[in-house]
Amino acid sequence: MSDTPQLLKGAAEALHTQLAQHWAERIRQRVALPGARLPSVRAAAAQHGINPGTVVAAYDQLVAWGCVEARAQRGFYVREPAPGRARAAEPPPSHPPASATALMRGMFEARHRRAPGQGTLPPDWLDSEVLRTALRRVLREGADEVLRHYGEPAGDTLLRERLAERLAGHGIRATPAQILTTTGATHALDLVTRCLLRPGDTVLVDDPGWSIEYARLTQAGMRLLPVPRGVDGPDLAVMQRLAQAHAPRAYVTVSVLHNPTGACLTATAAHQVLQLAARHDFFVVEDDCYAAFAPAHAPRMSSLDGLARTIHVGSFSKVLTPAWRVGWLAAAPAVVARLTEHKLLSTLTTSPLTERLLAHCLAERALARHIERVNERLAAARERTVRLAEDAGARLVAPPQGLFGWVDIGRDSEAFALAAHDAGWLTAPGALFSPTRRAGSLMRINFATAQDAAFWKLLSA
Repeated sequence: MSDTPQLLKGAAEALHTQLAQHWAERIRQRVALPGARLPSVRAAAAQHGINPGTVVAAYDQLVAWGCVEARAQRGFYVREPAPGRARAAEPPPSHPPASATALMRGMFEARHRRAPGQGTLPPDWLDSEVLRTALRRVLREGADEVLRHYGEPAGDTLLRERLAERLAGHGIRATPAQILTTTGATHALDLVTRCLLRPGDTVLVDDPGWSIEYARLTQAGMRLLPVPRGVDGPDLAVMQRLAQAHAPRAYVTVSVLHNPTGACLTATAAHQVLQLAARHDFFVVEDDCYAAFAPAHAPRMSSLDGLARTIHVGSFSKVLTPAWRVGWLAAAPAVVARLTEHKLLSTLTTSPLTERLLAHCLAERALARHIERVNERLAAARERTVRLAEDAGARLVAPPQGLFGWVDIGRDSEAFALAAHDAGWLTAPGALFSPTRRAGSLMRINFATAQDAAFWKLLSA
């Protein structure tokens, strides 16, 4: 069902006021982000079946409210709210569409069925029996240890031992003492930011990259330095110039199955990034949350430098369950000691129950079989989705692998996202992955949730 508002002729409020209220709520709820272009007057008139003059009146009202600015010969654009600036008049409340916060949350809500922009696997792809088996085993062995006490400050010993074994399979040599458990990978990244960085520090980030990471770093007072991210890795020439000019403290990246492009860092690029890090004295935070979907032997910077200058972050939320919220990081002993102290001060400990459950899952062959089945299913989904995208006139700009595809849809992806939202689809336009909210024709898709031909038909309409 469409969420496009029905403009009611003869209602107490004029048509142009109804349309202005609709857009004001989209802007207030950040469905339409600052810098986004509103539909042209002609397009909006055709969409709502009204006179172009009515659209002009609605847009003029938005300008008066301070929501929108008119740019000569270019159209109407959502305005960035200035701190402390009062609007000329506050629009009356109306029933809002899904907010941008809800849009972002929807990427992690597996129950959202019409979600090509979703950030997780569909719930029916996950194996609940693996989870139940682990729970039965913990209860059978006696749960007092994990139910009646705080967890260990560094995390469950058994889990850290098994994580060390698993990291060794990726060529990352870390003792259990070099591993710290966290409440999901986001918590690990936040610990690194708040413990090892200071407000005003400059941080290199991928462009495109993950918008939550941009927001988190910005909220902590960091200055972001975007580095263009290509198929093989970051633009090393740009990274070199930025490092030389701004002395960054860190580089935060997803090197394997990068979000949103799905690309993997090459071994050559990894070596060169580490050389730049050593030369300009910054550390590297390597988010490896998509390891379960990764090609065999994909290079990790944490493997190449032995965790000397890298901090490796991971979790099983994407492939096992997002509900347990167990993440971890691996780093040099001195770094782990500092981060453990910060964890104690901020969260005391993490859940010993969910950590022991994950430890038992890692010991079961059933988990390995589950991951194999997921990857087989994902390969078929990628093949179907790529075919649908190409038939709709879209083009993948990076090799299709892993969970996400980076697609050029040949039109403004933010404008399409608004239209798709009205038709009941959750999408992820490229502006969400730009540190400057730069609009364009790129869009992230989830291969597992973008297999509905109706979505691609909407794109090609």
